Amino acid sequence: MKKGIIFDMDGTLWDSAPEVVASWNETIQKSGYQRAPLTTEDMQSVMGKTMDEIARILFPDLSETDRTALLEQCGEEENAFLREHGGTLFPKIRETMEELKKKYHLYIVSNCQSGYIEAFLDYYGFHDLIEDIECYGNNDKPKGDNIALVYQRNKLEDAVYVGDIQGDYDSSRQAGVKFIHAAYGFGIIRETVPKIDRFEELIEVADQVLN
Repeated sequence: MKKGIIFDMDGTLWDSAPEVVASWNETIQKSGYQRAPLTTEDMQSVMGKTMDEIARILFPDLSETDRTALLEQCGEEENAFLREHGGTLFPKIRETMEELKKKYHLYIVSNCQSGYIEAFLDYYGFHDLIEDIECYGNNDKPKGDNIALVYQRNKLEDAVYVGDIQGDYDSSRQAGVKFIHAAYGFGIIRETVPKIDRFEELIEVADQVLN
């Protein structure tokens, strides 16, 4: 039976909020858009949302056209920044994934812009671990649809989504896959679900959920 583990990114594999804030503030300043500088807390509060939702929250007084243009520019500059500087990777990601890959196929699905997951994989050299990726920026589909898409096109027979916020759980339910809460991340889950307090605990918990 082909089994997969599909990962969220922000709050599950890394915290890129400080780096993203630095990049976005520079781009916003160059654009001439007047707003208070973004904070790490601002960015963490919107991580996991789709890019259009983030733009509405962070640039509320811009027209949709100007908002989209600024968001695209922020995304391009952010990808380049992260590809060069990375973010804060949570402990024991590679060694845990290497162990998981002995039994499971590994994937990433995020609500990010195109190129964001690739920047992560490039910086940390994780292309050998992750078989497939999908994101909102590629197809304008929400996370639940993209989890289901990865499940279907990789012909999985069982899978679990690992994420840190309520929206991740809701998306897993929509996609019809199991869920493990990365409880060290940015959010809480209202329902009682399997959880990990450290990434390396996934080796044991994934076996419990997928077997």
